[in-house]
Amino acid sequence: MPRLAIPAVLAALLSISAAAPATEPPRLSILSPAEGAEVVLAPGPEGSVAVRVSVPGFLLRAAGACGGAPNCGHLHLKVDFEGDSCNAPGRPYNSRNSDTGGDTILAHLGHCPVPTGRHSIGILLANDDHSTVLVDGRPVIATVTVVARRAP
Repeated sequence: MPRLAIPAVLAALLSISAAAPATEPPRLSILSPAEGAEVVLAPGPEGSVAVRVSVPGFLLRAAGACGGAPNCGHLHLKVDFEGDSCNAPGRPYNSRNSDTGGDTILAHLGHCPVPTGRHSIGILLANDDHSTVLVDGRPVIATVTVVARRAP
């Protein structure tokens, strides 16, 4: 069997990778809690609720940990996103998953003037540098509305 020269092998690999289909743009969906769900706030002043997401086509990492990798970043979460009343003190958002970079992010409803009751939770996909991920010129977001209560 004849041996191919290294340049020929590289050229063949490059032509295969060039012909490979482009990756799908990232999509963001909230797995839990479900739309309209009643959620129990975690004890403590932050009154947190875990929100689990799915982001096919995107790697979730702690902010600054992507090392220039494409389609890599983290999540920003905002509660009652029509205003800023539920933001974390001194932040333009309520929470982000930058500590773990995983598929779960905490909504800190304790930052809201009234933590219990109906709240909208919006999650935004962000690049490693905190800029918004855009697909067809639009931010990649997912939302869910929940009804929060304290544990008895």
